[in-house]
Amino acid sequence: MSGHSKWSTIKRQKGAADIKRGMTFTKLANAITIATRLGNSGDVDANPRLRVAVDLARAVNMPKENVERAIDRGLGKLAGQTLEEVIYEGFGPGKVAFYIEAVTDNKMRTLQEMRNLFERSGGNLGGQGSTAYLFSQVGEIKIRTKGASIEDEILELIDLGAEDVEDYKDEENLQHYLVYVKSPELNTMSKNITQVGYEVESAEIVYKPTMTVDINEPELAKKILDFAGKLEEHDDIQKVYTNFEIV
Repeated sequence: MSGHSKWSTIKRQKGAADIKRGMTFTKLANAITIATRLGNSGDVDANPRLRVAVDLARAVNMPKENVERAIDRGLGKLAGQTLEEVIYEGFGPGKVAFYIEAVTDNKMRTLQEMRNLFERSGGNLGGQGSTAYLFSQVGEIKIRTKGASIEDEILELIDLGAEDVEDYKDEENLQHYLVYVKSPELNTMSKNITQVGYEVESAEIVYKPTMTVDINEPELAKKILDFAGKLEEHDDIQKVYTNFEIV
């Protein structure tokens, strides 16, 4: 299907150890705090964004007390520095576009660190809107196969209202799908998918590339992957979206 990036494929196929390295407790706590504050609720049943953040925390065995503390911070029950959600946009090696979501308690510090990372990669940090037009905000639902053929299951998901479906296998060679829908339809579509027998593993709003850049040089591909990895390892960065395809 259309418009996915090689980085997205690689991230989906990461093992549990890689996920643990990328999703530090600090990063997860920040995500929980922001989700609580923006959703004005510490109830995961009433706050879909918070549910996604808490599920990620549980997946990497983040202590329950850490989760509860992050929620209390989002509700304003705990004193501390104010967290802000910020967006960074720029071009990395090979003029590949990056759209980055971050949470920070010091915007000037994080901005300088992002600028340094981009410049060291041979790219440059851009201004607001410099890459946003290359991505579309959509709902993304990750589900497990029911065991039927890929073709039949994709057709069933499209009949349910999916705008796009990607199939992939995890590190254990198990079949999964990524179902894309319009952002406002995310919760409704998740319920519809569950009702016909699929297991929903996650449902969240993402930025999907509308145009991709083909990379056919192994050395350049490695530079892009290394740079994307460094971005993901930064404690302030929550999500990294990019638009390259290794061909």
